[in-house]
Amino acid sequence: MSQPAGERSFPLPSQIADVPGAEGWQAMYPYFSRFQPEDDQRFWFYNSMHFPEVVPAFDGITSEIPYTAIGANTARLFSFPTTLGIDYRIINGRVYITANPVTDPAQVEDRLAHFQERAGYYYANWDRLYAGWQQRIEALIADIEAVEVPELDDLDDLSVVTGARGFASNHLVRENYHRCIDLYSKMWHHHTEFLMLGYGAYVVFFEFCKQAFPEMGDQMVARMVAGMDVTMYRPDDELKKLARLAVEHDLADLFVEGNDPEKVLAALTERGAGGAAWLAAFTDAKDPWFNVSIGDGFYHHHLSWADDLTVPFAALPRYVEQVRAGEDLTRPTEKLAAERDRIAGEYRALLDTDEEQAAFDQMLGVCRMVFPYIESHKFYCEHWFTTRFFQKIRAFGQLLADRGVLTAAEDVFHLRHLEVEDALADVMVAWASGGTELGARHWQPIIAERKRIVEALSTWSPPPALGAVPEALNDPAVKMLWGITQDTIETWLGSEDDDGSTVRGYAASPGVVEGVARVLLNVNDIGQIREGEVLVCPVTAPSWGPVFGKIAAAVSDIGGTMSHAAIVAREYGMPAVVGTGTATSRIRTGDRVRVDGDRGVVTVLG
Repeated sequence: MSQPAGERSFPLPSQIADVPGAEGWQAMYPYFSRFQPEDDQRFWFYNSMHFPEVVPAFDGITSEIPYTAIGANTARLFSFPTTLGIDYRIINGRVYITANPVTDPAQVEDRLAHFQERAGYYYANWDRLYAGWQQRIEALIADIEAVEVPELDDLDDLSVVTGARGFASNHLVRENYHRCIDLYSKMWHHHTEFLMLGYGAYVVFFEFCKQAFPEMGDQMVARMVAGMDVTMYRPDDELKKLARLAVEHDLADLFVEGNDPEKVLAALTERGAGGAAWLAAFTDAKDPWFNVSIGDGFYHHHLSWADDLTVPFAALPRYVEQVRAGEDLTRPTEKLAAERDRIAGEYRALLDTDEEQAAFDQMLGVCRMVFPYIESHKFYCEHWFTTRFFQKIRAFGQLLADRGVLTAAEDVFHLRHLEVEDALADVMVAWASGGTELGARHWQPIIAERKRIVEALSTWSPPPALGAVPEALNDPAVKMLWGITQDTIETWLGSEDDDGSTVRGYAASPGVVEGVARVLLNVNDIGQIREGEVLVCPVTAPSWGPVFGKIAAAVSDIGGTMSHAAIVAREYGMPAVVGTGTATSRIRTGDRVRVDGDRGVVTVLG
C-alpha cells in the first residue's frame, strides 16, 4: 500500500520514541515482533480489540501463536484467494497488525481454485467436521487440565523406582511446561480451522448484498444472520438459572448491589436446605461455565469468573429482581429470528432472476450454518482452554517461587516463555545436584525492572495507526471485525469537522437511547457498572453478557459490524455503536449521551 503524494500519513514506526522511563522495553518481546526499517512503507493499525493494554512479557505468546495459526490456516491450508496472513509488531508494549494481500490476478486465480476445493470440502461436510472439531477441542481441554507441575521432594517416590519409570521427576518439569506451550499452539490452530472459513462465507454474502443492494447498510446484512443460540451465551444463562433458584428458595435478600461474593457464599451455608441447594447448583455451574475470562483471553491478569466472582455476582442482583418482578430473562432470540427472516425475504424479493435468488439462498444458508461457530468457539478456546493454560503457567510460577527463584508466582508472567524455560532448567539442575538455584539474583532484578517498564508504558496513548495512508482499504474482514475503512482513517486523521460533541462509528445494533456514560479503560473495573448506564470502552468481550442486561447501550473504540461486541449487542437487543476510534478519549464518566444505534452516532448532551 503506497501513500499518495502530498497526502498526510500517520507517524511512521521509526518515528515512535520510547516512552520515558520505559527504555529497554524491547527485551520483553522476541526480535521478530519489532518494527523493521522497511515497515515504514506499510500501513499498520493498533489491534486494541484483542490487545487494549500493555502486553506483559509472557503474554507476548498470545500474539505470536495466534497469528502463526491464523496465517497458516488462511494462507497455507485453505488458500484464501486475496489474502495471506497477518504480520504483527509490538512497539511500546502495544500490538500493531497489517494484512498481507494477494494482488497479482494470476495468483488470485490460482489460489481461488485451491480455495474452492479445500474450503468447499469443509462447507459441504460442515456438520460432520464441526462435530469432529468439538471432540478435538474438548480433548485438548482435558489434556491441559491433566498437566501436572511435578513435586520435587527430597527423594522421588519409591514407585518411580519399583515401577522402573526410568526418569526422575525433574525431567517432567521441562516436559510438562513444554506440553502447556504445545497445547496452546495446537488449540489456536484448531481455533482458526473453522473460524476463517466462517468469516469467509460471511464476506462472500456481504459482497453479494453490497453489489445487489448498494443502499443496504452493513447492519442490515448482519441482522439476516442474527437470532442464533450459541455456546458463548451459556455462562450468562447459568447465572439466570441461579437467580431463579435464589428466588425459589427465598434467598433473594442476599443478592444486592455491591455484594461481596465471599460473604454471600458464607451466608448461604447458614440458610438451610435452600442455601445448600443453591450452593450445589452454583458448584455445578462453575465447571465449566465459569471458566470465562472477563477479557478476551489474551492477558493472564484478565481472570475468569471462577478465579474472581466479581462479574457474576455483580449481575445476579438485577437478575434476581427481574425474576421477582416476573420479567422474562431470555434473550429476544425468537424476535430476532423473525426479523431476520422478514429482512431476508424482503431483499430476496427484490432480486430479478431465479438464479440470483438461488445464489442468495445458498450464500445466506451457508452463513447461517457457519455463524454459530463464530461465537461458540470462543468459549472453548479463548475462555475455557486459555483459563486453564494461564492457571497451569501460574502453577509453574509457584514452583519457581517455592524454590526461591521468583518472589511470587505471578512474577512468572514478566518473563518471556523461553525465559521461563531457563528458570525451570535452573530448578532442574539444582534439584539434581543438591545445589542452590541461581535464578533469584538473575531474574528478580529483571522482573522488577519490567514491572516498572509496564507501568511506564501504560501511560502512552498509542496512535490508532502507523505508516503510510493506503490508497484504498477495501478488506471486508478488516472492516467487519475491526471497523477500519477509508472513512475510519479520515476520522483518525482529523478530517471530520464537528463541534466535538459528536462521535461517529458503525451502527452495530439498532435503537436509540440516552443515558449516563461509564467509561471503562480496564476490564477489571467492570464491576463498577451501574444500572442503566451507557458503557463506553475500548472493546467489549463476549463474556460481558451479564453486564449487558444492566446497561442501556454500548459504545466501543474498535470493532465492525461482525465484531463480537456488535454480535452480542444484537443478540441482547441493545443499541450499540462500535468502531468509533475515539469514544473513550472524548467521553467522560458522568456525561449524558445519546446513542443512536441506527445511524452509528453518539452525541454528548452534557
